[in-house]
Amino acid sequence: MPGGGWLAHPLVVLLPGALLGAVLLGATILFWWQAPARGKIPRAQKRREEALRRMAALAERLRQQEPELDPKPILELPLEKLVQKLLADELSLESVLCSYLEEALKAHQEVNCLTDFLDECEEQLQALKKLKKSERGLLYGVPISLKDVYDCMGHDSTCGLAQFLEKPAAKDGVIVKVLKAQGAIPFVKTNISQTLLSFDCSNPIYGQTLNPQNLKKTSGGSSGGEGALLAEGGSILGMGTDTGGSIRIPASFCGVCGIRVTAYRLSNSGIASAVNGRKTVVAVTGPLAWDVESLALCLRALLSEHMHQLDPTVPFLPFREEVYSSDRPLRIGYYESDGFTQPSPSMVRAVKLTSRLLQDAGHQVIPFSVPRTEYAFFHLFLGSLFADGGASLLEKLKGDIVDPSLKNSVTILRLPDSLTRFLAWIWKCIKPRVSQTLEVLCGVGTPKKLWELHIAVEEYQQEFIAKWRSLDLDVLLSPALDPTFYIGYPAKTHSGKRICGASGGCAVHRFAMGRGTVSPVHEGGGDLGQEPDGTQVTRHSFSWRSFYILIQVCCQCSFLLMNTRPALFLLLLEAHQKFSLLSLCVAAQYTDFPDYPSMGSRVKCSINIVTGWICDLWSSWGGRVLTSRGLLLPAVLLQFSL
Repeated sequence: MPGGGWLAHPLVVLLPGALLGAVLLGATILFWWQAPARGKIPRAQKRREEALRRMAALAERLRQQEPELDPKPILELPLEKLVQKLLADELSLESVLCSYLEEALKAHQEVNCLTDFLDECEEQLQALKKLKKSERGLLYGVPISLKDVYDCMGHDSTCGLAQFLEKPAAKDGVIVKVLKAQGAIPFVKTNISQTLLSFDCSNPIYGQTLNPQNLKKTSGGSSGGEGALLAEGGSILGMGTDTGGSIRIPASFCGVCGIRVTAYRLSNSGIASAVNGRKTVVAVTGPLAWDVESLALCLRALLSEHMHQLDPTVPFLPFREEVYSSDRPLRIGYYESDGFTQPSPSMVRAVKLTSRLLQDAGHQVIPFSVPRTEYAFFHLFLGSLFADGGASLLEKLKGDIVDPSLKNSVTILRLPDSLTRFLAWIWKCIKPRVSQTLEVLCGVGTPKKLWELHIAVEEYQQEFIAKWRSLDLDVLLSPALDPTFYIGYPAKTHSGKRICGASGGCAVHRFAMGRGTVSPVHEGGGDLGQEPDGTQVTRHSFSWRSFYILIQVCCQCSFLLMNTRPALFLLLLEAHQKFSLLSLCVAAQYTDFPDYPSMGSRVKCSINIVTGWICDLWSSWGGRVLTSRGLLLPAVLLQFSL
């Protein structure tokens, strides 16, 4: 064709291919640049494997020094007895460390609780052997485990985030320094939930930590690695952190003891965090152990002038032995429900049982009501936690793999504020609490509103303290979580925020007072037990409320099509006039589903669920919704979309 000879030119033929190749190359480079996790995570996993091999090698070397060593008597000793024997040289430092190294490796094989081995523990052991008896500390020779976030020189503190990998700490954190000065031997770091803002214990780097009591369940979060390792006997003392239950939840789930101390009582210097700068919702450090006496011994060691010298922001307030050892009867406040979240019957029984035992011991037990719990939870606690609309959190997750336990929350935070507020407006008539949550996740907006939030927090604290003082209370007893969540389950609740008492009363009580709280006695195992009036909880029938929960539980996959066990997900305890979600529990034995329902039974039951749900919704809200902006259809569609 005349004039078309240029089409046959080689450059013309190669140009489209070159452009396509350039586009693909640019997309590939952009993809890898935005996802550093894809390169860092495998390297981190390989480093862990190598560290655990070094840990096993050290255990073998120590074993060769004492080939006749029987670790069982050592592992059965409580902390105080162990320290006494070490101080008296009745046990060697090598035998104790060897016993716990071997047991920790066994525990890790079963529940996946370790993230790193601290090689320097061998060097520290040799240094301790050179000390005079008068120079030995309160924790002389005690192997201790540390939550992943504690800075140890030369080791990563990851928070479960790829951004924090390959950034080893330049020095030990303050708590680690004080523990070492007291003679403790940190030997491992333990697993956590990604960002530390989940009730589960899972992250894309080190995987899921299981519950030693039941390998189908989670160990709790975020200090779940500590809880699991202690429950397995692989450690005798561990250090965790707690913002809204991160020590208390794993302690409750795994059956160990933990304490969240008063804010600013222990140093936070050298503790990694996914979101820094929080002044109203403060994360604190605290110990986990087998018994309360061990917690007290650890606090005696930590609350020292040495910690104040290393971190002057921590006031020098030593452990008050006269208070701990006093036999003076106490005035103890208690509540079975905070009016915002509904505890399960087993939790109520636990509070009643504890109250009765305290009364029998001569203490005075007084009913207490938490003031304005809903306001404190939504506007103050969540409002402070997400004051920036989650921007800091999303920045840490940029280019990272989001763990399933956080996926729903992160998805909501990534929505444009205008869309989030629109969804909050839609939910306002149907689920007021969902609407409030969505509003809060948009952030406070302006510096003036942030200032007003800080003022509101101070006012609420004074209100709470005034009520506390009016009853002249020494202690406040509140419900704890039941250890009944299956792996990944906390992610399935809306935003992962409102589960039983830990994010209601416990969090608000801690938030208002800044005081330490201990997980109380509880009866777990998934037994819903009896209602407060004595009625035995047996089998629940499904209504639109339970279908709503199942929709949220299975929000990423249809339980009708997947080979899952939906019978393991149950149920809600809901008794609010606005149908607000009060509590979620898991108890396979209290469902109408068989363990492995057939496709036919699933479909049939689902039809019944949908029918009952629509009828219930119509009878309660139909007229009002239809006359209020025609929101019935959008609400139903959104119910299914979430």
